[in-house]
Amino acid sequence: MNIIAVDDEHLALLDLEHAIREACLQAEYKKTNTPIKTITCFNKADEAIQYAKTTQVHIAFLDIDMNGMNGLELAKKLKEINKETNIVFATGHDRYALVAFSLYASDFLLKPVTAKAVAEAIENLRHPVKKANNKKLRVQCFGNFEVFLNDKPLHFPRKKAKELFAYLIHKRGTASSTRELAAVLYENKEDSVSLQSQVQTVISTMIKVLNDTGETDVIIKTRNNISVDITKIDCDYFRFLQGDTQAVNAYTGEYMHNYSWADFTIDYLDNKILKL
Repeated sequence: MNIIAVDDEHLALLDLEHAIREACLQAEYKKTNTPIKTITCFNKADEAIQYAKTTQVHIAFLDIDMNGMNGLELAKKLKEINKETNIVFATGHDRYALVAFSLYASDFLLKPVTAKAVAEAIENLRHPVKKANNKKLRVQCFGNFEVFLNDKPLHFPRKKAKELFAYLIHKRGTASSTRELAAVLYENKEDSVSLQSQVQTVISTMIKVLNDTGETDVIIKTRNNISVDITKIDCDYFRFLQGDTQAVNAYTGEYMHNYSWADFTIDYLDNKILKL
């Protein structure tokens, strides 16, 4: 769960952050089902907006009276980025309560905000936060292709083994034959028994790397075909195609930049953006 706190007054922001952290500690001590939290603080509304464009914000604690863009305007912007962001207003004045709830706020807290009030707000969110998935493998397709195990880069001893995994991700669960893989990985070589043997070595290397992570069921292999089980992987490309706001915002016109065969997908993704 990602939480942000926004207040243009430094001391007030520190007090708000302290109350949020105290509420989180209490939740962990009681062993509630509340997920682990990341708390990020901002004293400028535009910085909070930029953060929300690249990171899913589950709860936003916002001061209302701020110089420049006020909390009500900021709430509208955050809702435009992700309509399921829970907005909790923290202010010294109750005159804003009616307007705040007209924006479908999750809660309205009066300053000084207490840990107890924050805890109650988190327990009664308008949009309950879903538990994080248990997928250990995270795949990044936008920009350069990268694979992460528990958020640490996964090492492939052969570049072709990593490229093979990239291509299987690109196929989104559709099976590929060894001949197809040979044509993609070694486009300038003629098909031969030697080349097929080379592809089998690359496949074995890729599978060993994934098996060593404990993710033994990510690859689906039959005698002549191989594919990936997309339900076992957290992938920005997959989430983009499902309309996930964070993934859509993460796309900047680059897809698996390190592989030339992926270039043709960019037009498809650009067109998808226009239709969203």
